[in-house]
Amino acid sequence: MKPIQVGLFGIGTVGSGTFEVLKRNQEEIQRRAGRPIQITMVADLDVARAKSIVGSTVQVVSDARQIIANPEIDIVVELIGGYGIAKQLVLEAIDAGKHVVTANKALLAVHGTEIFAAAHKKGVMVAFEAAVAGGIPIIKALREGLTANRIQWLAGIINGTTNFILSEMRDKGLAFDDVLKQAQALGYAEADPTFDIEGVDAAHKATIMSAIAFGVPVQFDKAYVEGITQLESQDIRYAEQLGYRIKLLGISKRTELGIELRVHPCLVPAKRLIANVEGAMNAVMVQADAVGTTLYYGKGAGSEPTASAVIADLVDITRLHTVDPLNRVPHLAFQPDAMSDLPVLSMEQVVTSYYLRLRVADQAGVLAKVTGILATANISIDAVLQREAGEGESHTDLIILTHDCPEAKMNQAMAEMQQLSTVLAPITRIRKEELN
Repeated sequence: MKPIQVGLFGIGTVGSGTFEVLKRNQEEIQRRAGRPIQITMVADLDVARAKSIVGSTVQVVSDARQIIANPEIDIVVELIGGYGIAKQLVLEAIDAGKHVVTANKALLAVHGTEIFAAAHKKGVMVAFEAAVAGGIPIIKALREGLTANRIQWLAGIINGTTNFILSEMRDKGLAFDDVLKQAQALGYAEADPTFDIEGVDAAHKATIMSAIAFGVPVQFDKAYVEGITQLESQDIRYAEQLGYRIKLLGISKRTELGIELRVHPCLVPAKRLIANVEGAMNAVMVQADAVGTTLYYGKGAGSEPTASAVIADLVDITRLHTVDPLNRVPHLAFQPDAMSDLPVLSMEQVVTSYYLRLRVADQAGVLAKVTGILATANISIDAVLQREAGEGESHTDLIILTHDCPEAKMNQAMAEMQQLSTVLAPITRIRKEELN
């Protein structure tokens, strides 16, 4: 049977991994796909380097539009990244009737609605397993494996850089800046790590998972995003004393009022499996009505783990490209005309519980004033931890865990506490998720 011909846009870390795994496992992959899958064209600005990777049997060009113009190419794989030229090339490939595989979470989180609509109109597929959590097949699980379920919430460690940093801060008691430098030296963090440490990368991925879980459009602009740059090692220590670990989570929940879509540091009970995901690993928990809680764990980045997801998409398209487009799995799991218009809630509408750390004067009556403000706001307290002041110190740390309350109510209570003359520094707030 005639091989499926694939064109690759970009042959960096993931592209070279895809080429290598496809070549190494070609017999096994063909047995699964039903026909050979061959990368026959590669576009890369560094033509010489690309040729050194793929050899003489693959045509290498500097202009990706030569791949789009080639009628023999059935599928294009976009591994360029970013919102700019990648978007234009993907839309041009779709318009030319090519199926698309992409690992570009930023592109789909911001422009997915437009891209999926264009693909639906042309009757082609856009597959993106590699865009979320690397080699973990979470997109397939949400889109197909959990089809029978009404998904209630999902929560994921979906950025390996930040998880590595938090793990090192906990294990070694190091400051954030020191661990960030270590992560950069090891290649876990980019020279400019902003997208990772400020939560943007995780928010891109959470946006895509949320859309599939709840059948809503991708709406990255409505996500609440908070990174880990303000976390201090002392908060990690206090959390441990209280039986929690701090993780950067991407969270989406279905509520009576709408959909929560948020990324921020969380206290998670140490007994939860996800709290014990360490280093650069990823994990996603999904709570659904029929199956209950499921957990998906593995490598969230890297050459061959991500290539594994890219090739899985290539196999899916190879199996399904001759199928009537109306009988394929929809891009976002739900039929396009059955998408929901549930609103994405503002952070002020979110109900959760909190960890508060207050640097307070070591005086009588301070705790009473703080708890009095919380009581007036009808915010109940779960636990209190007060560090004993050291010799010669005139201040101490007061740690409070609260029960659930709306974020707007907590914002107001924190503003009042901050005005107390005995509160000596900005209050640290970390949200708490029990995930039960």
